[in-house]
Amino acid sequence: MGLREMWRLMSRFNSSKRTNIILQHLAPDAQAQRPWLTGPAAPWHVGSSQTGARTHVPCIGRRTLNHCATREALCRRLDLDFPASRIRMSKHTDAAAEVLLERKGCAGVITLNRPKFLNALNLSMIRQIYPQLKKWEQDPETFLIIIKGAGGKAFCAGGDIRVISEARKANQKIAQDFFREEYMLNNAIDSCQKPYIALIHGITMGGGVGLSVHGLFRVATEKSLFAMPETAIGLFPDVGGGYFLPRLQGKLGCFLALTGFRLKGRDVYAAGIATHFVDSEKLGMLEEDLLALKSPSKENIADVLETYHAKSKIDQDKSFILEEHMDKINSWFSANTVEQIIENLQQDGSSFALEQLKVINKMSPTSLKITLRQLMEGSSKTLQEVLTMEYRLSQACMRGHDFHEGVRAVLIDKDQSPKWKPADLKEVTDEALNNHFKSLGSNDLKF
Repeated sequence: MGLREMWRLMSRFNSSKRTNIILQHLAPDAQAQRPWLTGPAAPWHVGSSQTGARTHVPCIGRRTLNHCATREALCRRLDLDFPASRIRMSKHTDAAAEVLLERKGCAGVITLNRPKFLNALNLSMIRQIYPQLKKWEQDPETFLIIIKGAGGKAFCAGGDIRVISEARKANQKIAQDFFREEYMLNNAIDSCQKPYIALIHGITMGGGVGLSVHGLFRVATEKSLFAMPETAIGLFPDVGGGYFLPRLQGKLGCFLALTGFRLKGRDVYAAGIATHFVDSEKLGMLEEDLLALKSPSKENIADVLETYHAKSKIDQDKSFILEEHMDKINSWFSANTVEQIIENLQQDGSSFALEQLKVINKMSPTSLKITLRQLMEGSSKTLQEVLTMEYRLSQACMRGHDFHEGVRAVLIDKDQSPKWKPADLKEVTDEALNNHFKSLGSNDLKF
């Protein structure tokens, strides 16, 4: 590319400063060496170097630059040929697109930004959210924190467990780091000194529950879908599930944990997962009203949420989906063993009982036993004690068979036919169960 073509390209941008930013992202060593500005040795060219054809270059603003996942993606936006050997990935730039952290009005706003993956949570996102949450907590100009998901389909469908499973097979440390840092974030949300508002619009499962349920306010819509489906993949309802699930009404938490039953819309509020319900079409207005508050107190924020909640009309008169079954659920799931719960369901014989029995029989036997004990012990523990316990469980599951088999069956091969080991509840010994709960010594989770 000659100098004339170069200046023609630069004139397409709003300022030379912005151009320099873009060029620095494309070639970090440009400050030291600039032979690529002229001559055939240029490492990147506009259009085809063979034909010399001119290429339209769109105007690129700072926001577009920040949203490019990699420099390679930016090159594609500019239609540039950029050899892989010249690409120096910026971890910050790559990761920045996955979660957006913005100061708006009186609030810090977290947007989970992986809509193609239902905003699944990964370690990079956790490592961006945690320090920013701590900064906003100490910032006198930040009065509340809002977290939401991009794309409209999901708040957060859970942790990126396929990556975790694959990393563990490759003997990488990510399985330790992910759970440790995720649970640290869950605790930080619980202890946050600023009002924390989770807009749980769309799918909210697993890790997404951990990002929301520990906050002061959780706003559901008619499109909310809550579940803790971990027993179906050889895991357990973590992210503090051992704390919040046994604190739901009656034995509802135990029922949700063992069956992975899905709650939708207003039922998420009725169950106590959400603190408020707002019609989805009003969600944008709610956020605007929250951001417009001037130095709000917790009570000011609650008043705005209550106003929108009171005006919501969708399914306003609908009864809780499990209301007619709650007495039986409380009876069946009061048992101290999974075997007794199964016997209770068999003896009842109703269509609802047999439906739950069918579901439970598909779950990992090891996961079922871990989960029941987790909730029983968690009912009298603090959140930090529960998260410490759950970290021990997570590492035991990573070492075991069922989690990786569950990921294979559900997410990789998608045959939905996991081969659990052991395959029967009777084969899950007390010794094996106790080993899951053993201290990790110096590797235990510490706050």
